[in-house]
Amino acid sequence: MTEVPVHLSERSYAVLVGSDLMDRVGEQVRRVLPEARVCAVVTDSTVGRLYGERVLTSLRRSGFEPVLITVAAGEPSKSMVCVEDVCRHMIRAGMDRTSFLVALGGGVVGDLAGFAASIFFRGIPYVQIPTTVVSVVDSSVGGKTGVNTPEGKNLLGCFHQPRLVLADVDTLGTLPRREYNEGFAEIIKHAAIRDEAMMELIERLAGAEVGGRTEALVALVARNVAIKAAIVAADEHETAGLRALLNFGHTIGHGIEASAGYGQLLHGEAISLGIVAALRISEDVVGLDAGASEKVIALLRRYELPLRLPASITTADVMAKLSRDKKFMAGAVRFVVLRALGDAVVSRDVTMARMEAAVDGLR
Repeated sequence: MTEVPVHLSERSYAVLVGSDLMDRVGEQVRRVLPEARVCAVVTDSTVGRLYGERVLTSLRRSGFEPVLITVAAGEPSKSMVCVEDVCRHMIRAGMDRTSFLVALGGGVVGDLAGFAASIFFRGIPYVQIPTTVVSVVDSSVGGKTGVNTPEGKNLLGCFHQPRLVLADVDTLGTLPRREYNEGFAEIIKHAAIRDEAMMELIERLAGAEVGGRTEALVALVARNVAIKAAIVAADEHETAGLRALLNFGHTIGHGIEASAGYGQLLHGEAISLGIVAALRISEDVVGLDAGASEKVIALLRRYELPLRLPASITTADVMAKLSRDKKFMAGAVRFVVLRALGDAVVSRDVTMARMEAAVDGLR
């Protein structure tokens, strides 16, 4: 097991990355919440069948009294309606401000459950147990919580840091190939913005059995978590411009995801398209070498991630959706570009016209 610290003063916590962690949930949670008793385990209908009972049993062994709350699997559950359902379930179970929550699942469950924890009795502790590649390397770390609206992705939410993240890479072996591959869009993004050398390890794992080569996978996950943790520690609330670098590929990617209809394109698939567009914009705006772009695109291709926009998604719809994105400030977008591999910056020189051309260029 590898421990990656997230340094945030009194809100600091550890991300534990390893194998066979599900049966140790109770003991690890007891270390960080020694006085707690009642908790809710929020999961979805797919993950709950696989790991729900193991997590409940581990928590009970450590003296906790867990309540299982299951939501429907899929992006539609990331809604205010579902947040209210989860909170009312906790109220009916007798939970209060001394209780805590465990988010067991992928990014949808982590964002939804984290948001519920942030508003329940004005905020209770929570623990993240991510079970997808995207959530293990990205969304479970950093305290961003939220839900979607028809107008855009993650427009409602808040910062609420977890007390602990338990990243068990064994869970990744149960993912369908498509869901496993989509998570590598975020891994490739981290390499592009901060760690060019990591691209070699990503290439070596391409084509391997889903969840296979455990040691290499633990090393890759820990390396990605360390990148995210360092950026979050330096700019927790995305006010200094550093944390915004994690949005590389996301401005256009979120517009594409929302335009497709949530759940039609997986998050990482939409981000893959957003990365391709961002690379082309980087070439035009800051002179990124075309060879560097092709190196990133080759990795996306190795993980069977989309490089072309489906004909059913119109440029006009993508532009309408991305114009409502949180990355706009006073009507101007903060667009992340690459000057070179491993060297990302936030630019205010990217116009709507240039983004529109980049979306058209995905066809």
